[in-house]
Amino acid sequence: MGILRLMVLAALAALPGVAGGAEIVGNSSVGITEFSVGKFRYFKLSRPFPEEAILRNISSNVTFLIFQIHSQYQNTTISFSKTFLPSTSATGIDKGLVFILRPEQSMCFWYMEALDAEPVQNMAIPLSYSETDPIPGGCNLEFDLDVDPNIYLEYDFFETTIKFAPANLGYARGTESPPCDVSTGQDTRWRLQYDVYQYFLPENDLTEEALLKHLQRMAEVPHVTANAIKVVTLTANDKTSVSFSSLRGQGVIYNVIVWDPVLNTSAAYVPAHTYACRFEAMGGNCSSLGRASTKVFFTLFALLGFFICFFGHRFWKTGFIFVGFFFYILITRLTPIKYDVRLILTAVAGSISGIFLVAVWWRFGILMLCMLCVGLVLGFLISSVTFFTPLGNLTIFSNDEVFWVTFSGIAVLIPVVFMSCLRMLNILACGLVGSYSVVLAVDSYMYTSLSYITLNVLKRALSTHFRGAFTNVPFQTNDFIILAVWGMLAVSGITLQIRRERGRPRFPPHPYKLWKRERERRVTNILDPSYHIPPLRDRLYGRLTQIRELFRKEQPAGERTPLLL
Repeated sequence: MGILRLMVLAALAALPGVAGGAEIVGNSSVGITEFSVGKFRYFKLSRPFPEEAILRNISSNVTFLIFQIHSQYQNTTISFSKTFLPSTSATGIDKGLVFILRPEQSMCFWYMEALDAEPVQNMAIPLSYSETDPIPGGCNLEFDLDVDPNIYLEYDFFETTIKFAPANLGYARGTESPPCDVSTGQDTRWRLQYDVYQYFLPENDLTEEALLKHLQRMAEVPHVTANAIKVVTLTANDKTSVSFSSLRGQGVIYNVIVWDPVLNTSAAYVPAHTYACRFEAMGGNCSSLGRASTKVFFTLFALLGFFICFFGHRFWKTGFIFVGFFFYILITRLTPIKYDVRLILTAVAGSISGIFLVAVWWRFGILMLCMLCVGLVLGFLISSVTFFTPLGNLTIFSNDEVFWVTFSGIAVLIPVVFMSCLRMLNILACGLVGSYSVVLAVDSYMYTSLSYITLNVLKRALSTHFRGAFTNVPFQTNDFIILAVWGMLAVSGITLQIRRERGRPRFPPHPYKLWKRERERRVTNILDPSYHIPPLRDRLYGRLTQIRELFRKEQPAGERTPLLL
């Protein structure tokens, strides 16, 4: 067997293009796949055929290697040995192994296997590091591998959390690794720092080719620092866990760069990616972003918002938005009701609140109460936009008390500022809030980051753990287009209503006073034709009599007296 293996390796080495180029595409049929340091390779794995991998001609100045393998959503297992044990193998879609090299070692073997029956498309690369580079996961005490360079990722509707093992200082071949927790001086791993990076894939692109292509920009230290966004820097005293807002249907790649400030060297962990959804789910998978109920709800909401945007000043009873939002938060936190039922109850509660506001205005004509609701809705949107900016990621706002006091202060400030100009307040609220409802409807059919202006606030209200999450979102071509549409609708609606209301009373007259005044006028003015209108009861009876006459059979004309015998 040893001779056969050497013959196969010699044949592979003789093949042109195996060791050259930035990318190698292949699917080995002999059970052995050869890799080169720093070269990406595409290949397929099948479940019944675990493959052996080999890396040859390792330089003598290399002290450790990190081999990483990636797939889109199908798990792959890599192992140091043919026996796939938890302590010697890693399984997932983004996994890696660290090889601590012995003196004079110039070749490495490992094994790969797919868990699905269908062939799995993979991309892999081995990366080399010297003795001065820190070792990612070298002080692992939490996960199964002795040295674990992997980033462990978990997500739910609210947040995505990444965890990783602390790193250790590098060391030469054949020497003992530095102790992890004996002391905390500058000559130990406690001097290391961790830079967490985030990289967004193109919006609405769920293809495997796009993912594997962009993963190449997140594997090596120079590429990560050049292409990704540095979110936070952790010290050895910080918890090696970071949370982000989940972006369902949007591909995101995370990586961590461990840096030694004394030697000015660094190394990259194995990057991890997520779409915050499941490709293989029967319903609600990554391809279908919104439920049918969500699309119906926000489509109707957008139609109503479009009407408010251009005609809202004369029909400005928008209390249903304010009450509906808080009612959704209340029933979500206090009851286990299903999502579709919650949407229906939210619509019902909002409609009832809108009817109540109309009734209060019609009967009492209390303008200030109605304008307070309108101003709070506009203030809520402006406050949400404020925290949608990088200001929302400041450490001080991870405290719930500080966040909600600041958020509420901005929301209340808006109606206070416009208290002397209520008509302008109402027109601005109609134009901005009404046009933003169109943005929410678009998000039901295709991803857009602008929906997270209000969705992040909703997540913060529903989840107590969301306060520590970073709320970064991508801002790409689709978002610029939708932002332009939002701005165009808002400016058009505000301009149209200002021009139409010029010269008119500031607000529609009080309906109850008009009705009462008209009734008194009809009673006292006998010359008014409406004075002679019969009461409602007599009018209804007359109308029913006319309807009854329509169904009565017409009697024949002529003599009706019977003949005498």
